[in-house]
Amino acid sequence: MSTQFTEDLKVLLRAGWRLIALESFEEERSLQLIERVAKAEERECIPWSLTSGLDRSGEGSGSLEAGINAIAAHEGAAVFVILDAHRVLDSASGIRRLRDHLSILGARQQTVILLGPVLDLPMELLREAARVELPLPTWSELRALFERLLEKSSGGESDSTQLDQASRGALGLTSAEALRVFRRACRLANGLNAEAVAEIVRDKRRALRRTPALTFHESSEGLDSIGGVGELKRWLSERRRAFSEEAREFGLPLPKGLLLLGIQGCGKSLCAKAVAREWQFPLLRLDLAAAFASRERSPEFAVREAIQVAESLAPAVLWLDEIEKGFMASESDPSASRVFGAFLTWLSEKETPVFVVATANDVTKLPPELLRRGRFDDLFFVDLPSVGERHEIFSIHLRKRGRDPSHYRVAELAEEAERFTGAEIEQAVTAALYIAFAENRDLEDDDIINALTETVPIYDTFEERIKELRDWARHRARPASVDAKMVDLFTGG
Repeated sequence: MSTQFTEDLKVLLRAGWRLIALESFEEERSLQLIERVAKAEERECIPWSLTSGLDRSGEGSGSLEAGINAIAAHEGAAVFVILDAHRVLDSASGIRRLRDHLSILGARQQTVILLGPVLDLPMELLREAARVELPLPTWSELRALFERLLEKSSGGESDSTQLDQASRGALGLTSAEALRVFRRACRLANGLNAEAVAEIVRDKRRALRRTPALTFHESSEGLDSIGGVGELKRWLSERRRAFSEEAREFGLPLPKGLLLLGIQGCGKSLCAKAVAREWQFPLLRLDLAAAFASRERSPEFAVREAIQVAESLAPAVLWLDEIEKGFMASESDPSASRVFGAFLTWLSEKETPVFVVATANDVTKLPPELLRRGRFDDLFFVDLPSVGERHEIFSIHLRKRGRDPSHYRVAELAEEAERFTGAEIEQAVTAALYIAFAENRDLEDDDIINALTETVPIYDTFEERIKELRDWARHRARPASVDAKMVDLFTGG
């Protein structure tokens, strides 16, 4: 990733770009890479800060205008890096002075780089600046970083397997964060070992809580723990090896993701979690509501940061639950429209193995551009489980709670639970267990039947809406499961 960044920067310098905007939390790493490129292009790399001026000399400190004046006095080929640019771009006089000086930069082989974690460029500079982004460190970069640290501290050879695992565990962190986490873990565990690797993963998860729109999820259940959705399971199984180099050589593109539409409580979110478990990928949840609620970051930056972390952890599963709720804000909020436009572009053009699983309950709230072919590999409709699937769901939940399904009249229970969702079936089993436990006896079939009788299924409450959803999906989405009962539901409503 750093190699691509340095190549992109080199191209911009050779093309004569006078102003470049670089968004990154990693000031030190950014300066190191910029200095490397500048040296290769036979230019000086000269940082400027509000407090220290040019190259920590004090010259041009105090304001952006003073800094640009100091830059203007420098005639040699150089790359000037404005540190904490997001803090000084509110100066009208400084921006005016920068624009005045832009015409001179090209003739002198000079470039100004605006460096900061979040750069909201003023209108006057939008068409003047090229934007570049420094990705988070890759596995190989982190490994080299840790290896150098171990060589300095111990002087001996390190365990290659443990080093590989530690580097994988630190993915998603900046280089500075990774070093701090690595040092702490090795100190706590008295060296690099399995305990240290586990501590690195724990520390990373704590560190990434600062990314408001993104959360890590543990997925303990695979596809076998989901009843029904046979077509969806088959589709996912076919793509199990699609992220390998062998698949690229065969001519297959990287899978993009899938959109799961359907009735609430029918297992869409469970499917997203199970995919990550089945493929042994990290599972990340992108919370669009949290991105818009953050006071510290703009929604654009929050989503971009979340995507950057997901890409650094790739291959990974990125899960967006009830995506329509995030899109509802875009109707009235211009910033939301920009965020979703950028997200959809990334979804179509991404080249990293980040598999996106989005779920939606209300398709009427989804913009048509999200449903356009090319955004996702496929759209699946998850309907109420058929009688056979209900049989499977009952068996799964009884087994999970230490009961042998063969000791219960599961076929009868499946018939009794007609028009129940998988979540409602699980809740009925749980409610029945409470009754049996309160009466100091084991679970009986009648306990479950009584729990079903006392439950009002979501179908009875939203029958018309569910029929409309089925009608919409009939010619627009693939059924997640196909059997005789499901075909009847799809054709008959």
